[in-house]
Amino acid sequence: MSSEVSEEEQETEVIYELPIEESSEDPPMEEWSSLIIEAPEENPKRVLYEQGLYSPGSGEVCNKYVSMSRSSILIHPYFNYPAVLDPGIRKALLDPEEKVIYPDDGQQLYLTICNEMNQSPVMTFYKGLLKESIDLKYYCVNPFGVRPMSLALQYNKNVTSFDLTDNFLNDDACFHLGEMLISNSILKELNLTGCRIGATGAKQLFAGLHLNRGLQTLNINRNRIGDIGLEYLAASIIRGISVKELLINYNNISGKSANVLAEALETHNKFTHLDLSWNNLYAPVLGTINLLTRLSENKLLQELNLSWNSLSGGRIGTALNLISRASNLRVFDLSNNRLTGEGIQNAIANIGRAKKLVTLNLSYNPLTPEDAVKMLQKMKLNTVKIQNLLMDNVFVDGHFLMLLKLIKEMKTKKNVVITYGGVIGGFRPTGPDMRDLVLNRVEFLTKKGKKRKVDIALIAMQILKDKIEVMSSKSFADAIADAGANLDENLIDEIVNAFPGPKSAKTKTISISQLVDYMQRKWPDRKLPPTPPPEPEPEPPIPEPVPEITENKGKGKKKK
Repeated sequence: MSSEVSEEEQETEVIYELPIEESSEDPPMEEWSSLIIEAPEENPKRVLYEQGLYSPGSGEVCNKYVSMSRSSILIHPYFNYPAVLDPGIRKALLDPEEKVIYPDDGQQLYLTICNEMNQSPVMTFYKGLLKESIDLKYYCVNPFGVRPMSLALQYNKNVTSFDLTDNFLNDDACFHLGEMLISNSILKELNLTGCRIGATGAKQLFAGLHLNRGLQTLNINRNRIGDIGLEYLAASIIRGISVKELLINYNNISGKSANVLAEALETHNKFTHLDLSWNNLYAPVLGTINLLTRLSENKLLQELNLSWNSLSGGRIGTALNLISRASNLRVFDLSNNRLTGEGIQNAIANIGRAKKLVTLNLSYNPLTPEDAVKMLQKMKLNTVKIQNLLMDNVFVDGHFLMLLKLIKEMKTKKNVVITYGGVIGGFRPTGPDMRDLVLNRVEFLTKKGKKRKVDIALIAMQILKDKIEVMSSKSFADAIADAGANLDENLIDEIVNAFPGPKSAKTKTISISQLVDYMQRKWPDRKLPPTPPPEPEPEPPIPEPVPEITENKGKGKKKK
């Protein structure tokens, strides 16, 4: 009964069957699908193989099996192909790129980096890489274009001077310039005037300056580095820099940072030219005094510029006096300060110690005439070797001029140049006689012609001989023109002014008598030709005798 029931059971419908996960192992060789090949009854390759005209390892590649792995091909029963060689993937992924070596002149490197940074190359710079100097002043260089320039200059052997005046540079440009200075030992001069790098740019620029051993001149005028920027420079100076000429004017430097610079000079004090003009060194005074004290110890210093710093006072003057100890100082510029009285007296107290000082500039200081006289009294000393004493816009008096005349007459001071402003008081300096100058000019103009020469002295003597002692300027000019002398109106006016006649409200007059008197003393050999004696008057004719005349009246005659 149970068997009948089981036979009557319906078959179960399969809705979903869970797939059986197979192992990742390769199936047996007999199950490979590549072996199931329905070959035609007559395989042309087998026919050729039986005839000895075909070999399975002949090297022919079937496109059907190209995509198979290397292991599959090697164990294939019919084909034995060599593995595909590496097309360069391993080298591209694992090996580093080959380094491109550029020429030392940097031209190819400059163009490559400009192309990578999408920057337009500056052709003036590109061509200058083969010359000694590159001048890009006022060129409006893109700050991001400085990086290719710096990299091109790193190993350049030609350029010794690089000028970037008035090209505004950012911190990135200053960083790359600083990196360039670390590697480049050929560059001698770097001019960054007016680039406005500021204190942060100065930090990037001076970071590796002490590692450079070729740079001789560094110009960072008008860059607003301030006291903070000067502190970064002082840090490089302490480590030792090779720069000899340092120009840092117009940078808002005060006496505070001057004290920091003085501390740096205690370690490294080898500048030959130092320009600190157009700063604020007047305060605090102690920092400026310390700086001047350190500079006085420099035996290499040749030129020092402290103009436009509002320096004043006796303490500053005493510190300036210490500069005379700098044995090689040749040019000392103190113009446009506030030195006067005690300050200038202290400054020049030991000026004779400066044996090599050639030029001292005290122009545009509020010096009094007494201060100027004391300066000249120092100049009279044989120990003072100054050849150029500049005191422009300093007013002097008669005592100064007389002392100046004595100095000019000294044999040791005959080539000395001393300048000054105006002269105050009632003193009138003696000079050449205006009458002599005017007559020499007239003499030259009237005697230079080849055809007709005129003697102005004889013309004046003839006018005086005609008993004309005073003439108006117009009449005098007409008389000169009638005599054949072509003189312009200005020269005629100068003659009239040199020999003035009586004053007249209408016109100027000239004194002919004074003119002739001076000419006779100037040219004593010139005289009018003698006047010929007058011809004798003819004798009156002898009158003929008058015959007697008779008159008839009627018939008679009458005698007279």
